[in-house]
Amino acid sequence: MSRPRAHHRRAARAMSVLAVIPCLNEADHLEALLRQMLRDTTITRLVVADGGSTDASPAIVERLAASDPRLVLLANPDRIQSAGVNRAVARYGEGMDWLVRIDAHCLYPDGYVGILLASAAANGADAVVVPMATEGERGWQKAIAAAQNSVLGTGGSPHRHLGSGRFVDHGHHALMRVSAFRELGGYCETMPCNEDAELDVRQTGRGLRIWLEPAAALTYFPRRSLGALWRQYWRYGAGRARTVKRHGIAMKPRQLAPVAIALAVAALPLALVHWIFAVPAAVWASACLGVGLLVGMRAGAGMALLSGVAAMVMHASWGGGFLREWLGRGTDVPRYGLASAITGQTRA
Repeated sequence: MSRPRAHHRRAARAMSVLAVIPCLNEADHLEALLRQMLRDTTITRLVVADGGSTDASPAIVERLAASDPRLVLLANPDRIQSAGVNRAVARYGEGMDWLVRIDAHCLYPDGYVGILLASAAANGADAVVVPMATEGERGWQKAIAAAQNSVLGTGGSPHRHLGSGRFVDHGHHALMRVSAFRELGGYCETMPCNEDAELDVRQTGRGLRIWLEPAAALTYFPRRSLGALWRQYWRYGAGRARTVKRHGIAMKPRQLAPVAIALAVAALPLALVHWIFAVPAAVWASACLGVGLLVGMRAGAGMALLSGVAAMVMHASWGGGFLREWLGRGTDVPRYGLASAITGQTRA
């Protein structure tokens, strides 16, 4: 068994890799991330798709690119991450075997890309996704991190917790075959969020297999305020609704729960007519606050004790965004930007 695995590792190292970092005002930690990735000799080309940063991000890329020709700065006038990755693959993906998506606001283990390639080879996967461990530095960010590291906040989503490797239907995007990404048209650029999960629906629909690799787990830094968290999860819910409507896929219980919670919150004004309408929301809030205290104590107390409040924001905003999108009358017109880019019909 050891010889075939060694062979797979040698083959994986020979693969050409296009790594893409969508970026918008990430100067605080972009240089350290780029230096780490440039130390990884498995990366053939490293593209920073910049959505119009007004900080020092472009200057950092250009300075480091002067000493390493693998690094390229690419303008992303559409600003959103999906368009940035699509544009990078359209421009630099020809002849590449693998695409690696890297997010600028995360921490990665050394040798990250090599781990992904070895995992794909060892497991016969067409794509590799990774779990995320959320870390908060202070204030509400610590409460949000505690919630996102627990079942209370994520409902047991596999890629939100460290566990064993396995095939999944979705996870945090890391490694994809360039050929498959191009054939599928890339990310949908009309998705408000959830473009990665929408692509995974199309990948699995083609019979492609997605492996969750715990050895490549990354550290994610969440939003720093409840307002920012609300906006983020509202977009998540809206994106999931659009994916469900577009592809007719079934909802999981952990996804149905926040929709029910949003309905319970919406029913609160009816408590003026009869108190019974307040019961579902009251039970939910009490459960979140109680369980949140336990989660917070395990996470080191302090602001983490308010993880239940953070979880309530996540539940209600996700459910609200889902319902708003689900009940909306807007027409869903997918735009798989890479498809037009490859045929030469894309924007300049």
